[in-house]
Amino acid sequence: MQTQKEHITVLLHEAVDGLNIKPDGVYVDGTFGRGGHSRLILEKLGKDGRLIAIDRDPQAAESAKQLKDELAGDERFEFFHQNFATIEPLLAQKGLIGLVDGILLDLGVSSPQLDQAERGFSFIKEGPLDMRMDTSKGQSAADWLAVAEVEDIRRVLKEFGEEKFATRIARAIVEKRQEEVITSTLQLAKIIDDACPVKDKFKHPATRSFQAIRIYINDELGELDRTLEVAPRVLAKGGRLSIISFHSLEDRRVKRFIRQKSKGDAFPKGLPVMDSELNRELKSIGKAIKASKTEVELNPRSRSAVLRIAEKI
Repeated sequence: MQTQKEHITVLLHEAVDGLNIKPDGVYVDGTFGRGGHSRLILEKLGKDGRLIAIDRDPQAAESAKQLKDELAGDERFEFFHQNFATIEPLLAQKGLIGLVDGILLDLGVSSPQLDQAERGFSFIKEGPLDMRMDTSKGQSAADWLAVAEVEDIRRVLKEFGEEKFATRIARAIVEKRQEEVITSTLQLAKIIDDACPVKDKFKHPATRSFQAIRIYINDELGELDRTLEVAPRVLAKGGRLSIISFHSLEDRRVKRFIRQKSKGDAFPKGLPVMDSELNRELKSIGKAIKASKTEVELNPRSRSAVLRIAEKI
């Protein structure tokens, strides 16, 4: 497991700079993780600024407690142990709807989660087949694979992992569980490896399947969709969205959302409509940002990161 000191926050400065921090602004870090983005946001805030951090990972909650202790009563910082899809009711309770100056989301699984074998995210380390972001609730990957039908497993692998051998892998999992209970990461990884007739020499055969099962177990794309839907309502005019994605399923959703909100309402072609009547909610800020060559060399996991920034208008 990586320690907090060893953990490298991907696109740290780019994502925080994208928020265009105002010293007295109100900001939300929807994926606190080990606190890298939150710490930098706090450095840029003045005494009247405010940061609300959210994360459903119990270990992230522990890291947030450590930060609270370091800050010694600094009331600018609050942390909530819940998923970021609850952002609207949380901000409504605080009277902050329409008053938030920036929301940052660093999507997917973090390096500490991947590196900690007992979390069950890694297909190269032996551990219990869990994969839950919040280990205190919900169904583990092992629990789901023990009862899921072939078609359900195939659909998840295809939809969330874009796995071309989804049918073969799903059948292999169901056949194997009739012989033994599937409870460990390496056990599942071997089943997938054996089921794949063609291997990619640059990628482990279990990569896409593990991603797909993790996304399904944690409802990651549903959580993202629900958060994007409410983001324009909770942001103040000029407020920023700064979102880092790590795979195409996430990035396509973010890109499409920003494009749609930048275009505004869809009217029949040829209908005379004034620009002011389109109800545009956002504008895209710059182009998609990727990790620099230097960052990728220091942290190879940053290679797939894509940052997109939008502003409420």
